[in-house]
Amino acid sequence: MTLSRAAATEVAQVLSEALPYIRRFVGKTLVIKYGGNAMESEELKTGFARDIVLMKAVGINPVVVHGGGPQIGDLLKRLAIESHFIDGMRVTDAQTMDVVEMVLGGQVNKSIVNLINSHGGKAIGLTGKDAQLIRAKKLKVSRQTPEMTQPEIIDIGHVGEVIGVNVELINMLVSGDFIPVIAPIGVGEQGESYNINADLVAGKVAEALKAEKLMLLTNIAGLLDKQGQVLTGLSTEQVDALIADGTIYGGMLPKIRCALEAVQAGVTSSHIIDGRVPHAVLLEIFTDSGVGTLISNQRA
Repeated sequence: MTLSRAAATEVAQVLSEALPYIRRFVGKTLVIKYGGNAMESEELKTGFARDIVLMKAVGINPVVVHGGGPQIGDLLKRLAIESHFIDGMRVTDAQTMDVVEMVLGGQVNKSIVNLINSHGGKAIGLTGKDAQLIRAKKLKVSRQTPEMTQPEIIDIGHVGEVIGVNVELINMLVSGDFIPVIAPIGVGEQGESYNINADLVAGKVAEALKAEKLMLLTNIAGLLDKQGQVLTGLSTEQVDALIADGTIYGGMLPKIRCALEAVQAGVTSSHIIDGRVPHAVLLEIFTDSGVGTLISNQRA
């Protein structure tokens, strides 16, 4: 079956628009945080895998960091282990940490690796414990109310923050034509495991690799202004102003801060994109308009 003239023209326009971006990003590293709705719909999963394989095929180096909160929650529920959250973070005792490692390092990681490989890629799955890929320390959480004279330190168990990334391991895999797929589990000085927010791991990996882009897939259209319109092409100064005036608040703050810290540390741009859109990754990279919010380290 041949294309109609209108369809052929549309395809040619898409390819023509993509070409300058392909040239610009050849040899560059892009870190993509994969999770949310994009991980649950079969159509979106297939689209994501094909996007990653295509990026590698045209000479771009994708590094995938994935989440898996819903899958962890489902297994904990089946095992009758109650989940508790403090400031959006799962309290992770030793029993819960075992489940986190099983789900993230096993079930979710291997399913993503298999998905990419089934579409022609060469993905390899890792957790932060492999060759001390993600070195971590215990995250300290404090809370203070007006009646307290000093902050209360809250123990949320095996929840960590990144203190180092084994860049040599990732670079070795990338140069060997592999696509690293990283589960956000860190390792402490004594070999202990830590559950780490996947956005934060992706941000720190992007910083360590001096990546061209950090891309965070979300379940929303992007960063919205007070009228509900998607904001994009933002400088770090503009993002700071939006936090100060209350446009950015609540659950969006940690994601925005992660994106902001990455560009401040040298990543060229961070993108918060709508993972509910088929082929969102390709659309953001290879089209003029994109499908989300771009924050750059360039001054406005």
